[in-house]
Amino acid sequence: MRLAAKIVGILISLIGLVWTLQGINILKGSSMSAQPFWAIMGIVLLVVGLTITYFGWRRGNPAA
Repeated sequence: MRLAAKIVGILISLIGLVWTLQGINILKGSSMSAQPFWAIMGIVLLVVGLTITYFGWRRGNPAA
């Protein structure tokens, strides 16, 4: 379960990062480029993904 949380958290974080970069027009060529909505949603998704990843690592030793 911890491994799944880490993987899902990292994937969500990467998607959030891409959305943020598209929203602030660093990654161009998409309908999402230069749209503030996607910059905000990307930051929200990035925070959610990092939180999931953090708790996936924080749970401690599964054998204990």
